[in-house]
Amino acid sequence: MSDDDPVVEPVEMTTPVEEEDPEKRPDGLDLARSLTRATANMPAPKAGMRKKRRTPYNATRRGTVSGARPDDRDPQLIDSVVSRMVNDHGWDTSLRVHGVMARWADIVGEEIADHTTPESYADGKLSVRTDSTAWATQLKLLAPNLVKRLNEELGHGTVLVIEVLGPHLPSWKKGPRGLRDGRGPRDTYG
Repeated sequence: MSDDDPVVEPVEMTTPVEEEDPEKRPDGLDLARSLTRATANMPAPKAGMRKKRRTPYNATRRGTVSGARPDDRDPQLIDSVVSRMVNDHGWDTSLRVHGVMARWADIVGEEIADHTTPESYADGKLSVRTDSTAWATQLKLLAPNLVKRLNEELGHGTVLVIEVLGPHLPSWKKGPRGLRDGRGPRDTYG
């Protein structure tokens, strides 16, 4: 500091002191009195509007109290839950059939699987699409053996009939004046 710098003397700051209210007491008695005054003018609760006492969920109905043994409300393994749901909804046969459709090449063989595709299953009838009319004819001849093999996989009587569908071909019918049962072009697709 140099001699030319002004000297700043500290100023004492004073805050106005609030006068203590004789009503306000540090023990909270004033707060209790004000609450009592505020609630004194409120109407009394009606007889039918009493507050119900909360009961635990388990105690609301008899026989549903959880005990030491496991019950349906406990966490379950996903396998048991899915199995129970499949059995309750009757999806067992449908799931087995769709499992066979996924393993089609293993069941019917690679050569047949290369030229055929299972499309749908309903009421014991399995629909199979072929890629040519020659394979449709061949599959019609093999159908009894395939039914037997599929029933060994799925259970007796699951597949009753195999419906053989030919290939998806373009329609040669054009316009509103097409002839019904007309000879049209022959099968030249396989």
